[in-house]
Amino acid sequence: MRVALITAFLLGMSTTTVYAQTNGTKQDTLGGKEMNATKQDSIVAEESKKPVTFTLGALYASNASYYGQTAVNRLPYVAAAASLQFRSGFYFTGTAFRLLNDSVSAVSAGSAGAGFTFPIGKKFTADLSYSHTFYPENSAFLQAANPDNAAASLKYKYWMTTGINADYAFGKQQDVFLTLSTEKQVSLGSICKNKDLITLTPALEVIGGTQHFYQTYISEKVSELSKLGLPIPNLPGWPRNTSTSTSTKENTSFDLLSYNLKVPLAYNRAHYMLQLEYQLSVLSDKALSGAGTSHSFFNGSFYYQF
Repeated sequence: MRVALITAFLLGMSTTTVYAQTNGTKQDTLGGKEMNATKQDSIVAEESKKPVTFTLGALYASNASYYGQTAVNRLPYVAAAASLQFRSGFYFTGTAFRLLNDSVSAVSAGSAGAGFTFPIGKKFTADLSYSHTFYPENSAFLQAANPDNAAASLKYKYWMTTGINADYAFGKQQDVFLTLSTEKQVSLGSICKNKDLITLTPALEVIGGTQHFYQTYISEKVSELSKLGLPIPNLPGWPRNTSTSTSTKENTSFDLLSYNLKVPLAYNRAHYMLQLEYQLSVLSDKALSGAGTSHSFFNGSFYYQF
């Protein structure tokens, strides 16, 4: 089914957690009330017969988001991605990121991943995945200290879709994140009867985790500025006025990090989807990257399935 592939594709992008926080729970994109049951069933049956499905996508984001958190400097980017999914539930993903303010590299980061999605009964869906992101030296991305990510998620679908997702990010540091989410897809009708569907899928997320990654990010940022002979600003979370033991405790402890509201508006056809999304992230007072602050993100994406 096209929806399952797009879900897997988005998961592949979100495992780098440059959000594509994009990333990852688009349920029943073709299944709105405006599409009659016969048409919907025939599409599902046709997609389920395909042994392999292939999706290409393109994305623009106004800023890179890491569980609602951002780097010191704004990082707008574009990305190109591909996803290959087998009927068994196994899938492979690949993504290339290009920071719009990167004057050095044509590709600012690239990721490759694999996963397996499977149903548990009629209402539960589980997913297991792993990805590795290739960051250049002195990468501007907030999460560059942890290029590897292993994830597991479980979603329950009723009149809403509620899920829990656990991420283990590791590399130079090791971090654990837990995301609780719920969303509701609303059909807004169609332009061409029985051929398309417009949907709005507001979603809420609460995210908790550790913050070892930020310790490495700040230390490398300070080192870079020092080598250039530039003055070091008052960076969020930099323990200039805090004892080392206090800073280590803050990085190590599992705390609430952010609350996120996402409002994606999507136009869906049989083989492609065009989506615009607004995301508001409010950081908790435990978030070292900017305690108590809020961020707005604007994303645009296009996916085509062959």
